[in-house]
Amino acid sequence: MKKIIGLIMMMLPIINSIAQREYLPTAEDLEIFHTTKTYVVLQDNPLSEYNFEIKDAIENYWDITDYEFINFDEFEPKTHDAKASFIYTATVMFEKDKSQTRYVFLCLSLGGEYPSIDEMKDIVNIPLSYYGVDEDSYAYKLGTLVNFMQKHIRMITENPEIISQNVFKEYNDNMADIHDKTLYIVEDELENDIGTESRIKGEYPYDFKIVSREDIKEAIMNKDEEVVFLHKVGPEGKKFNARVYKILIGAGDSNFYYFDYHKVSGRKPDAFLKSDLKKLAKARD
Repeated sequence: MKKIIGLIMMMLPIINSIAQREYLPTAEDLEIFHTTKTYVVLQDNPLSEYNFEIKDAIENYWDITDYEFINFDEFEPKTHDAKASFIYTATVMFEKDKSQTRYVFLCLSLGGEYPSIDEMKDIVNIPLSYYGVDEDSYAYKLGTLVNFMQKHIRMITENPEIISQNVFKEYNDNMADIHDKTLYIVEDELENDIGTESRIKGEYPYDFKIVSREDIKEAIMNKDEEVVFLHKVGPEGKKFNARVYKILIGAGDSNFYYFDYHKVSGRKPDAFLKSDLKKLAKARD
């Protein structure tokens, strides 16, 4: 994420500024955020699926601050407003990542008088996709992610002591709750060792379904409280040393139930791993 030490951030689609991001929000930052108006930055393409889905997500879920949609060319001039916050997408890559892999993140940052957009104070960032992947691979998840984002902000506002570089791992305390739900996973996002129903059953004795992305989209649209789905963000292949993010999210409640990442290697492909499944199976209340 932009808050992980040693990260380089470049704004999409026009601004090519580069900066290391090490910032973690403080209790004061969070207090300020709650007084801001949030500007939701749209992509340049008026027919962008992202634009349609982010509008729908904000209108249906966002109630933590006042908000307004703005075009991308309005973004930079408004960033100087200390009474503003911004939801936008950014392309990120990690400074020490020799693979030079780039990802798209959904970001929320505070405005203010900073030397550049790169210096804005970050509140939260969520991995969306590998850079260059079609928007339709993640756009339908935006409602769930936006809802999670504001729930997360409320949680860290009430409990600022948990803020850290790996704050999302706090949600791993929810792992055992998955046992009472149905885990939705897409076949091509699984490691070969668990690529079939019989192999999954050998490691995970709880309800699951190998589904299509359309099935996940339908569960999200129906706000199905019984479904938890896998949101995987990786380099879409065998790009060694690239990060693979693995997040399990409730289709109905938008909670994170599992968050982890690994780096692609000969033993760890760009996939949800057998070891991840074992962690879920062994989780205890």
